[in-house]
Amino acid sequence: MPEETTAENRAGEDRNLPLDGMLVIDMVSGTLAAIGRRLADLGADVLRVEPPGGAADRRDGPLFDGVSLSFIAANAGKSAVTLDPADAVDRERFEALLDRADILIENTRPGSAEAAALDVAGIHRRKPALVILSASDFGQEGEYSRWQATAPVIHALSGELARSGKPGRAPLLPPSELPYECAASQAVFAILVAFLNRLKTGWGDHLDFALLDGASQALDPGFGVAGSATAGASASAQPRGRPDAGHQYPILPCADGYVRLCILSVRQWRGMFEWLGRPAELSDPALDDMRTRFASPQVTAAIARLVIDKSRAELEEAGQRHGVPVAGVLELAEAIESDQVRARNLFVPVPADSGMTVPLPDGLMEIDGRRVGVRGPAPALGTGWPPALPSADRPWNGLQDAGTPEPGERPLARIRVLDLGVIVVGAEAGRLLADQGAEVIKVENSAFPDGMRESIRKVKMTPSFMAGHRNKKSLGIDLRHPEGRALLLKMVEKTDIVLSNFKPGTLESLGLGHDVLSAVNPRLIMVDSSAFGSTGPWSRRMGYGPLVRAAAGLTTQWRYPDDPQSFSDAVTVYPDHVVGRVCAIGALALLIRRLRSGRGGTVGVAQSEVMLNHMAVKIAAASLARSGHAPDAAPERDAPWGVFPCAGEDEWCVVTVRGDGDWQALCRVLRRPDLAGDPALATAAQRDARRDRVDQALVAWLRQRSPQDAMGELQTAGVPAGAMLRVAELPDFGHFKDRGFFHRMTHSLIAGAFHVENAPVRSKRLPDPKKKPAPLFGEDTVEIAQDLLGLSPRQIDDLVEKGILETGDTRHAKGAGAALAGSA
Repeated sequence: MPEETTAENRAGEDRNLPLDGMLVIDMVSGTLAAIGRRLADLGADVLRVEPPGGAADRRDGPLFDGVSLSFIAANAGKSAVTLDPADAVDRERFEALLDRADILIENTRPGSAEAAALDVAGIHRRKPALVILSASDFGQEGEYSRWQATAPVIHALSGELARSGKPGRAPLLPPSELPYECAASQAVFAILVAFLNRLKTGWGDHLDFALLDGASQALDPGFGVAGSATAGASASAQPRGRPDAGHQYPILPCADGYVRLCILSVRQWRGMFEWLGRPAELSDPALDDMRTRFASPQVTAAIARLVIDKSRAELEEAGQRHGVPVAGVLELAEAIESDQVRARNLFVPVPADSGMTVPLPDGLMEIDGRRVGVRGPAPALGTGWPPALPSADRPWNGLQDAGTPEPGERPLARIRVLDLGVIVVGAEAGRLLADQGAEVIKVENSAFPDGMRESIRKVKMTPSFMAGHRNKKSLGIDLRHPEGRALLLKMVEKTDIVLSNFKPGTLESLGLGHDVLSAVNPRLIMVDSSAFGSTGPWSRRMGYGPLVRAAAGLTTQWRYPDDPQSFSDAVTVYPDHVVGRVCAIGALALLIRRLRSGRGGTVGVAQSEVMLNHMAVKIAAASLARSGHAPDAAPERDAPWGVFPCAGEDEWCVVTVRGDGDWQALCRVLRRPDLAGDPALATAAQRDARRDRVDQALVAWLRQRSPQDAMGELQTAGVPAGAMLRVAELPDFGHFKDRGFFHRMTHSLIAGAFHVENAPVRSKRLPDPKKKPAPLFGEDTVEIAQDLLGLSPRQIDDLVEKGILETGDTRHAKGAGAALAGSA
């Protein structure tokens, strides 16, 4: 490794972290404690407030020497105190903490005694400047607020499960705790938006954050922007069964395992054609079309013959030479030992109470070239008073140079963004900022078009592109021309944020690296995302989500246990949407830092490292096991947990029994009191036999019911369950309807209205996003050239004539600038 990063040698860096000086009171227990962890990574002082004896999550998940790896991963870098809300002295102390705090996050169950004792509504009235986030499974109010969720339930109700698995087989639950990890990033984004709004207006907020909503937005939204291989086709248009999409990103056996290829563009196909030796049977120009290639068995067969006797490393190197994106399909253990992960120094040792050292991924991003991640161990149970707190002299004095906000003004109004991003990550990062009021200008060039503009029906606009680019403007410009580059630099002078997600080195090759742009505007914030990061031996690899999943060890986990070749992650767009949110979080964090420092900075996000952060607990457990630490004895799951068939064709319901309370409730629903004894008290053989009997009884019961009816009965009884919803069914699901999760948009080039996600969170103060349609290519070029660059109609026409500026359908046509001037 390079210089080892530890919590101790980070102490001096904290003052440079974006959220230095922010105080967060964290009352979240469980996996969503990752919300506070991500704020701590960014420099906030995060203080856990727990009941006497400690919160239950200290004993959750896999245990090693009595230490919860889940707790360590979700709470590293925090401090902790214990307070008893029923004690008058402790309540006074708690109120004093709230007086000093900027943020309160909590996840008491709606309607519970704990929620009543905390009285968040009362806190919001008494502390109107406090930003409060209340996290729950299904929201704070309404018919579904008492329902309970697990990761499989969220997969079922978000539409993710319906897209996972092989046609003709049962749907396949995706691996790991992805819904919680993705939802945590959505929550952090919402918190920072609300905090920036407080800095503008002086008013805090109460954010009602539902796990189902956050995961549905950040994991793989069914009505969000789709991957390039779909060519604009919405997930809602997929066939009823699991889509057969393996041909889009084929996984093929090779000499030492498997490789995955991603051949989408004409340029990539021609590189593949050369690599194959220019075979005559594949020389048909029709194969330049992506969909024609996908339908051609000859193409896949030829590639399979090419790779079968070569190693993964050989194929990756040859792919780079030919411009063909290729990645080895790695096991998770191989991924974390790869040259790239080692070179990037991704893991940091974190001490645990038992004396063990637990390796954790070191944060989701780099800021100014340095990781912002683990700042210390998870806190021991705090008993001392008073806790160490940041200075009461807050650095937050309102937005610099922002003036007085207009009534109803969105948090990012008067923030300008140059969006050079492409495909899903690029679309999402800019769209999130645009929804909150930023002026986002999508910078495009017809010679290198954004792959998301391609449509399977060759139309000019699709719902998928609309979902990722609403509320933006489009500027057509040739940055390879010196005059185009000069125009962009002039725009940078008046810009707050630049977004990009090219292969590392692309902007530098254009003469537009950070050193050049920051010299023009020292307050500029640059946010860049790439597949594997800006350094290391894999940094120049072409990266798409499917290749990142393969190289990061997730693809090998996403398959049926009885079929090692049943790789089933071809349809998902993870981690693109959540990476877009991580990029937006980085931009907001640096906007907050800029308030006190006046300077800009850089954010770097590697998709692979976001993914490995999401697998932190699994990685830590495997690492400890390899080093000789045996996991604490725990019975294997002996209660229903999975996907079960219901009445009807290809109808399924997820049922998850977490412990004895759920077991007892399930047996009552099934009317099987004979099976209601505590499963933990039985022998292993007895547990196995009883599990089989319960599974049989559950399957028989479900076969008589629709998934929706079964879900309702089970949830009413307190058993976490979820009907497998298809994407097209999501807008009609009562939870989403009650919370206004979707809204309908129209575009003059799209027949009828279509659904897109609405606000990032339910809020007392944040307005819903605007509904400005996504722009056509170059639609706003003339307006931007005139208003932002100050060019005259004659100058605009000259630049259009030379191809330096492009105006979509009217590009290269004289009089475009004069026409706009005449209509103004």
